[in-house]
Amino acid sequence: GCSGSLPSGAFVYRGTFVHSTQQKALQILKDALLGVDTQGKIAFIEEGKELEKLSQTFGFKTSDITQLAQHEFFMPGLVDTHIHASQYSYAGTALDMPLLQWLNAYTFPVESRFKDLEFARKVYTQIVRRTLRNGTTTACYFATIHTEASLLLGQIANNFGQRALVGKVCMDRNDCVKHYKETLQDSQDETCRWVLYPLVKPVVTPRFAPSCTGALLEQLGEIAKNNNLHIQSHISETLEEVKLVKELFPESESYADVYYKHNLLTDKTVMAHGCHLSDEELALFRETGASLSHCPNSNFSLCSGVLNVRNVLKHKVKLGLGTDVAGGYSASMLDAVRRALDASKVLTIQDPKYKTLSFEEVFRIATLGGSQALSLDDQTGNFEVGKDFDALRINVAAEGGPIDLIQDEEPKVGDDRNIAEVFVAGRKVVPITE
Repeated sequence: GCSGSLPSGAFVYRGTFVHSTQQKALQILKDALLGVDTQGKIAFIEEGKELEKLSQTFGFKTSDITQLAQHEFFMPGLVDTHIHASQYSYAGTALDMPLLQWLNAYTFPVESRFKDLEFARKVYTQIVRRTLRNGTTTACYFATIHTEASLLLGQIANNFGQRALVGKVCMDRNDCVKHYKETLQDSQDETCRWVLYPLVKPVVTPRFAPSCTGALLEQLGEIAKNNNLHIQSHISETLEEVKLVKELFPESESYADVYYKHNLLTDKTVMAHGCHLSDEELALFRETGASLSHCPNSNFSLCSGVLNVRNVLKHKVKLGLGTDVAGGYSASMLDAVRRALDASKVLTIQDPKYKTLSFEEVFRIATLGGSQALSLDDQTGNFEVGKDFDALRINVAAEGGPIDLIQDEEPKVGDDRNIAEVFVAGRKVVPITE
């Protein structure tokens, strides 16, 4: 074609790109050219020396290219596969009890407040802005039992340009905080009220087996199946909870079997935690295509357990990372990456023969792994032609940032101060423009 200039909305970057593939946990592409089309999709990613050919094929001029600085690189957006948007107001506090006591003392009372839409708007706006600035381009959110507030979260995420799955929580059993639950009928009807946005999808969300009757679980399995929807819940987070599930569902062989029997383990299911799953249960995950969300900060903070990630990967179960705010005290996926490495090292301390996870492996779980866990890997997760451009522009030498450059180093990320720009589907969403 003749070299015109790029249509509005399309752009080309040249510099270092870092991402994961099925074959390689971390691929560093030095001096690459990446083009994004008007739809926000990756049109090409090639070596810099192909400039001549590319500019002719795609019709752009050298002056159209944005050159990254020496200490900058692009990486795929981070995927938070498990986060409670409704718990953000007390993140970093209230971590002094085990899970089941913690839910009654802190979580249910705060979640009850979300029937007030003004309160909901305030908290949901803050969490979406915060996670975007932290580099979370895709989030899988738990909201509350309140449909209006949950729809509002979807609208806020879409407006700020964050890719998201938003779940209205379903629970028809709650003996401790009596007013924070629904009837079976309401839970069913309200779950069927969802709005589709370009970037935001609904996700069927039974809170977890102890908060749901078998009848509700069955209904939710039906709704998900009939509408081909995503499903999210929690599984085997603590031993006390596993014991409780056994008492509540005596006819089931295991915790995973409870969900399986009610059609809630599908290839669009993501279950948080899984610290105490048996090998048989992991095999069931593998068979059904269901995935796990590893939430190490939360597992440490509530003393829940330590997920053996090696074993999950050995069973070829899809795995992503989650912050699990507010069981986890940080809304940053970079924190989740560090905590996942810590968790792996704890297992090595307990058993020196245990093979610790590498940073590269955890980087893959935080990006490509998360997109696979949410069945969104056809759209996002790495820099492949045809996928949406969900990316973080990292400046290692950011002013006032946490990293001091000593010499020419491999790409690395400190914290949100190093995330200069965030793109979702080709749109620059950070810095946030008011």
